[in-house]
Amino acid sequence: MKRFDRNILLFTREAFMSEQAIEKEVISLKYLLSVADTPEQFCMVTELVNRNRITTNPRKIVKEANHFRLRPFRFLINKN
Repeated sequence: MKRFDRNILLFTREAFMSEQAIEKEVISLKYLLSVADTPEQFCMVTELVNRNRITTNPRKIVKEANHFRLRPFRFLINKN
């Protein structure tokens, strides 16, 4: 899976947050997302359905997720 930068939109309740407080929140969110958005975590929460079979093999899941479009009769399903 490719790593990419994301834009983070931060909504706060405090109208008068300092620039440093906002920057600290953004850094915390980036760290949280970098920990949660790894191939290992993706494989833990995803199943690959191939017609009549369901697999949780991480190697097969990552290989299929790298395709731009999934091949016919293959589905990536989130376990939750």
